[in-house]
Order: sequence, then structure tokens, then C-alpha cells
Amino acid sequence: MKDLPARRLLLVHAHPDDESINNGATMAAYAAEGAHVTLVTCTLGEEGEVIPPGLAHLAADRDGTLGAHRIGELAAAMRELGVTDHRFLGGPGRYRDSGMMGTEQNHRPGAFWDADLDEAAGHLVDVIRSVRPQVLITYDPEGGYGHPDHIQAHRVAMRAADLAADAGHGTGAPHSVDKIYWNRVPRSAAEEGFARLRETAPGVFPGIAAIDDVPGVVDDAEITAEIDGARYAAAKTAAMRAHATQIAVDGPFFALSNDLGQPVFTTEYYQLARGRAGVEDGAREHDLFAGVPGTEAAPGAGA
Repeated sequence: MKDLPARRLLLVHAHPDDESINNGATMAAYAAEGAHVTLVTCTLGEEGEVIPPGLAHLAADRDGTLGAHRIGELAAAMRELGVTDHRFLGGPGRYRDSGMMGTEQNHRPGAFWDADLDEAAGHLVDVIRSVRPQVLITYDPEGGYGHPDHIQAHRVAMRAADLAADAGHGTGAPHSVDKIYWNRVPRSAAEEGFARLRETAPGVFPGIAAIDDVPGVVDDAEITAEIDGARYAAAKTAAMRAHATQIAVDGPFFALSNDLGQPVFTTEYYQLARGRAGVEDGAREHDLFAGVPGTEAAPGAGA
């Protein structure tokens, strides 16, 4: 790709909707300030449970057309965030949603969980060498909450970053990603968000999730970066609403198919897993490109 902006951000997610929940404000902020934001989604989310009764026929145990429908939901969500470069790993439908851990879907033909790691990573290497991102965002080694596709997305992202930098691997010019971040939520922010839900809207959903139901909750000390996305709260919630089969949004709160309310986080948090922080030890970055040469933010930039 020619004439790309100086700042290039790559996100690797397991299913459509994961990106909007975890990184919607971050994506909108960097897109607004002119960065090139690339999303790679690893599956179509074919095994997701469907929330609206009128769309229940899409589910895997009925028409089995949920994956195709979610392609459209993802495209709508990306329009809300201002992201124009969104792709599926190896092309739409190359890898199938593996379902929850321990189910027979884990080993169906094409299941992402069963994919050959280097083969899957190879598809991502092509993206990395084309877009040449300085920053990559993905999950931690547990995938945030143990879903097999999230764990595999982590493995693929980390392996692809290694292979893309290896001049002896594959075709195309090698590229080293400067910084890799894992999605995180500090426990204090989760506690504050749930307290706000209980105090202001306890009946908005049939129940309220537990803090430990939120993927990636860790002690505050593990957080190395935070992006204040308050200006992009409306874009994030609009993107989440676009994933209508999977997410119900009510103001600053949402629920998945379990009908348990959670707060929408408009400040999004990260842990630097690889690379050098752009701030002093103990401080949090407020720009994921901090310290990366040639990526200085323009005055008034959105992030």
C-alpha cells in the first residue's frame, strides 16, 4: 500500500463485535486524527447467540447464516468508527468460529482453534508487511476470558509479528512492529463502572454481570497505557449497536446474550507487552505511538 499515513495501527480480534467493545473509542480517536487503522478479524462469529427474536433464524442451529449477516454488522460498525481498512484473516470464512472452550465446535472443519498456527499467522504476515504498522493490539495469552478463538488470535498475532520481522520468512520486505499491546481493564475502573450501573440503572437489564466476567480485568499496576475516548463515546456505542445480533446497548451500559449489564468503557486500557514505553517508568502512556520515531502526534490530534 502506498502513501500511508505516518501512524499505522493494527488490531487483531477473534469475532465481529470484539473490536467495538474493547477498542471502539481508541479506533475512532486514531482514525479521526488521521492514523491508518487496520482491523483484522479472525472468524465470522458463526457460533454467536442471537439476541433479537426477529433474527433468531440466523443462528448456527437454524439457518446457519449468522456469519454472513455479521459481515454486514461489522461493516456498519466500522463506518461509525471511521475505519475503512477492515479485513478477515485469510478472507471471509477462511476460519470458522470455534464456539466456547470444550465444545464439539472446537474441532469442526475449519475451526480457528484447530488452525495451523504458522499458516494462520502467514495470512497476518501479509497484512503486516503491506500496512507496516508500528503498533499492534490484541489479547493477552488467555484471550481475556479463555475463549479458544481469543487465545488463538493472541497466538496468531504474536507469531505473525515474529515472522513478519524475519527476512528469511516468506515474501515481501520484512517489518518489525515497534509496540504490541494487550487489551486490559484496571480493576478500579471496572469497580467504578459497575457501581455506576448499580446506582443509576440497576433495572436496565435483567441482571448485572460480575466484574470478573469482564475480559482482561487486572490489577491497576499492570496498566501501562490509557486512551481517553470520551469524545468518541457516541461513535463507540453506535458501533456496538451496529452489532445488533450480539449486543444490546442502553445509554452507557450494554449486555450480551446473557442479559447481564456491563458498563461501556470510553477510556480504554492497555498493557505494553513488547516494545519500549514512551514515558518514564511507572507512568501511563496516553498515546500508543509514544516514543516511536516519526509518529509524533499533530497538534489537536484525536488521541
